Order: sequence, then C-alpha cells, then structure tokens
Amino acid sequence: MPYKNCKIYSDGSNYIAIPSENFSHGKKPSKSPRKEQPHKAEFETAYQASQALPKKERKAFMKEQLKDCFNTEKETNEFIEKQTERKKTNAIKRRVRLFRKVHLQEWNFFVTFTYDGKIMNENEFKKKLMNTLKHLVSRKQWKYIGVWERSPEKQRLHFHGIFYIPEMIGELKAVTDYDTVSHRKQTTYQNTHFLKHFGRNDFKFLMPYDIDRSVRYILKYIEKSGERLCCGGKLPTYFISSILDDDVLCPYGVADKKLLLFDDFTCIDDDGVVMGKASPEVIKQMPKCN
Repeated sequence: MPYKNCKIYSDGSNYIAIPSENFSHGKKPSKSPRKEQPHKAEFETAYQASQALPKKERKAFMKEQLKDCFNTEKETNEFIEKQTERKKTNAIKRRVRLFRKVHLQEWNFFVTFTYDGKIMNENEFKKKLMNTLKHLVSRKQWKYIGVWERSPEKQRLHFHGIFYIPEMIGELKAVTDYDTVSHRKQTTYQNTHFLKHFGRNDFKFLMPYDIDRSVRYILKYIEKSGERLCCGGKLPTYFISSILDDDVLCPYGVADKKLLLFDDFTCIDDDGVVMGKASPEVIKQMPKCN
C-alpha cells in the first residue's frame, strides 16, 4: 500500500491526507510543568478589556495598563507584541482545528437558547442547560459546538450552537414574531421541551452551505468575548485510511508533506479492506482520531 493509515481531513472543499511518516507515533513524553511567564496574567486581563475598544486603540490601552510592569517603554512594547502574536497564532490553530472537526461531522440545526429570568437565575440556566445537553449527547447521540454570548444592548445571556440532532425531543412549532434587528416579521421554530424548561429558543434548519457561515458566527463571539467553545459528542479531527497512488492529485502544504486527494478516492481500512469511494456513509465507518 503506497500510503498506509493516513490521517485525512476536509477543508470544506477538498480531502487532504497526512501520510503516517509525517506525524509522530507512540506515547508523547510527559511534559514538565511550565513556568508561568511573568506578567502574563496582567496581559490577559488587559487584552480581554481591550477587545471592547476599536482596533486602533487596543495596543495603546494595553501599553497603559502594563507600563508599571516593565522598566522601559521598549520592554513594554516588545512584551505586548510577543504576547499579541502568541494570541493570534493560537487563535489560528484553534480555528483550523475547529473547521476540520466541523467538516468531518453532519450538522442539521443552528440553535439559540435565550436566558429567561422568570424561570431561573443565570447560573442555574447555564448549569441546567449544559447538563441537559450532556444527557442528550449520551442518550440521544446529539452533537454540538457552541458558545455563550450576551446581547449588545440588554446583555441578555444566550447560547448559540450548531447541532447534529438525530432524534428530537419535544416538538418543533413554528412561531411568528417581530425581529427588532431586521424590522420585519420572522418565522422561527421553537422546541416545546426547551420552551417549558428554559424559555425562548430558536431551531433553524441548516443546509450544507450554511455550516461555514454558522461556524464563523460562533467564532466571532469567541474572538470578541474570549469565551471558550462548548462541545458535546464525539468530534474527531481526522479519519484514518490508506491511500492509493492513483487517488493523489498532487503533493500539498509545507514541504509537500500532505497529499491533495481526488474527491472520489478509495477508502481502505487498517486491514486493507476496501470500504468504498469517499462519501459520508463510507467515512462514518472509518476509524477516527484527533
């Protein structure tokens, strides 16, 4: 087999394989505890606060917040540049990893849950909603990727996410109301179970071409607020397949360490069994990894 047990991911348009010789094998050595970098905590606080400002004002704001941590202005500037670059690099890595996970799954709903103070307080809302979703993941095989967010004006708490829901609980009922943003009537679908126990919710059917836009919508809130992603269900980054020479379109990536594949490449499992041409049904049967 020319390329045995490759890690394969989708970038949304193409399948890309990483041959086994180009990724590490075996158990990674345990890392010694990292020493906390001086003034990193102060930077994180200043960085988070700066996100509410226009981009042009952010570095000046951080410089003012951190000026007493260093002896000279040059040291302050160098520290801020280095830490800002670190944040950008980590954000790019998270974005790439997220899109690889997203493109390997099925998604059928974009869902918003809105906090209702008449039912419970905010802490209860977050805890109970996450617990409910946890049970739906284990019992009904739901999957989701989402983020907490507050509305700009009223600061009302929301949870936005893309979901794979193979089995719905409750019923979806069409509700027509007035959208204050677009200033027109809109029809949304609310789930009766979540409406009873949590309050307002919106379930929107996702078409394949809506998925990337929905993920960017979620990422916007992460980058704006610093919130962490909330995920549920098995969300692997890669599937494993051996690749035939004839299925390679061309080498790809830095130092040509990856392979750009034809859309109809043949999926072959670890035992050399041909599972069929690449399709959602065949890929479901292939072993997965992160």
